[in-house]
Amino acid sequence: MNANLEQIKAEILAGAEELTSSKEVYEFKKKFLDGKTGKIGLLMREMKNIAPEERAAYGKGVNELKEWALEFLGGLDEKMKAKELQDRYEAEKIDISLPAVTVKEGNLHPITLVRNQIIDIFAGMGFEIFEGTEIETDYYNFTALNTPQDHPARDMQDTFYLSPEFLLRTQTSAGQIHVMENKKPPIKILSPGKVFRSDDDATHSPMFTQMEGLVVDKGITLCDLQGMLDEFVKKIYGEGTKTRLRPSYFPFTEPSVEVDCSCFECGGKGCKLCKGTGWIEILGAGIVNNKVLENCGIDSNEYSGLAFGIGIERTAMLKYGINNIKLLFESDIKVLNQLNDK
Repeated sequence: MNANLEQIKAEILAGAEELTSSKEVYEFKKKFLDGKTGKIGLLMREMKNIAPEERAAYGKGVNELKEWALEFLGGLDEKMKAKELQDRYEAEKIDISLPAVTVKEGNLHPITLVRNQIIDIFAGMGFEIFEGTEIETDYYNFTALNTPQDHPARDMQDTFYLSPEFLLRTQTSAGQIHVMENKKPPIKILSPGKVFRSDDDATHSPMFTQMEGLVVDKGITLCDLQGMLDEFVKKIYGEGTKTRLRPSYFPFTEPSVEVDCSCFECGGKGCKLCKGTGWIEILGAGIVNNKVLENCGIDSNEYSGLAFGIGIERTAMLKYGINNIKLLFESDIKVLNQLNDK
């Protein structure tokens, strides 16, 4: 019996010499002291096979070995942990005499870059900036913009309502009403900001950035709109880019148009980006509906206006060749480094 106990003790001493970490000490400790599978634990199970007159001495010997192993391996574990902590301190020590690590120059987010570029373009045409509130009333977001009560945009599945009266704005067009109620023509404003719609896929997000433009003055026509947008697409997508207007429908404009620009990738010849048509849809626009002007106290017989809405994310996706809008929200540094203008 004593020989068996001495053998296990010698095995512990020999094995301890090869341990290099507290994790290894933990595993080694289990090998001998685990109640079910440990070598010392198994010795206690042999008690039933020992002669009655020898059990007391056997049990005493096993307990003494167990206490010694606990104390020996516990001390070894403390030493290992102290050494590991010291090694960590050394590894994390900062030498303040070393030269500073080079920090890469930062840049603005692609959405911010495009937003600023669009503002600069229209500011150069005399537009002022108006930033409305993200929480709007049903009146400013829909009713004053001539949106019928049964229009699908008012449905719960399309709009985030906070109460029957208040909602998260679905368009920055609501800013038109605030401006026209408080300012007499001529009016020339650009209203950027976040808008919210219950929509989510590769090209749509529940939250996105829109830029609304409004001009109200005497004699405003679609020709003014197209001339202004021609200048816009040239500065965004390059010289030689043109626009075309297609009939459409929006409650707050009449006539309403979808605006396409000639494909800046293939020059209008047809490619994957423009799906072989030579044109890319970029925004919606039109002549401000007379009812909207009248709702704001502006004489529609004397004044007319134009309005357009630009999706900043869509503009950025086209500009940088992005096929999934979520890449613009995840802030992956590797992606942003590829997109940013230098």
